Amino acid sequence: MRLARFKKDGGYRIFAADSAGWVALSDIEGFEDVRGITELLAGARIPELAARLADAARVEVGIEDAATIVDGGDIWGAGLNYRGHAGDLETQQPASGPGSYLRPGNCLIDNGGWIELPTQSKRVTAEAELGLVIGKECKNVRRENWRDVVAGVTAVLDMTAEDVIRENPRYIPWAKGFDTFASVGPQLVTLDEFDDEQLASLRVSTVRNDEVVASAQVSDMKYDLGYLVEYFTAGRTFAPGTVICTGTPGAAVITAGDSITSVVEGVGVLAHTVK
Repeated sequence: MRLARFKKDGGYRIFAADSAGWVALSDIEGFEDVRGITELLAGARIPELAARLADAARVEVGIEDAATIVDGGDIWGAGLNYRGHAGDLETQQPASGPGSYLRPGNCLIDNGGWIELPTQSKRVTAEAELGLVIGKECKNVRRENWRDVVAGVTAVLDMTAEDVIRENPRYIPWAKGFDTFASVGPQLVTLDEFDDEQLASLRVSTVRNDEVVASAQVSDMKYDLGYLVEYFTAGRTFAPGTVICTGTPGAAVITAGDSITSVVEGVGVLAHTVK
């Protein structure tokens, strides 16, 4: 199943889809007032919704106009997690765990939104990533149980003031927290759509001006998805809707006028223009 949300009349409308197409939750009895994906996750209503889709009326949805799926929970990220990406920063890949950061939610933009380059940086990069969306409150999740707490996957486009990181790697949250510096969506694909082998074979690509700058499969991660869930939930409580950004195969330097796209095959495409 896929979930997406769209801005409507000062609020949001949620849509769900199976292989037959999209359904507005406002047309399903008992789901008329749902305005957030996190609301569905926290209420453990995904199985109920999936069962109700078969008999619901289908509608046309332009997923390119979807709002960010994030409507609650934190946004965590793993750095230098793909084996080839450390070379982009001319730095050694971490050995005791991935690089990590926590970013503010107000840096998020909707799919198709403009990316604004801050005057505080002279070198901004954009990176495609796979995102994990937490489906239930959890803490100290064991690596082998990661699927029990992850509701689904999504695409991520992550921006970084790279010159700041080169100056001092301790500035990671500051360098990633500028306005318009993150996009998460355009949809959530529930985890039951993928077995472990299918997840490992997903290809993540950073595309600038229609040219693939970097591309790799999830299997190229140094720290796998189960490890990341264990690592980030260790000693801390994650709320439903929290997103773990799992790292990028490579970054593209972006300048005004560029188009930049995050492609996660089988999951979603985020497309943005830089100004």
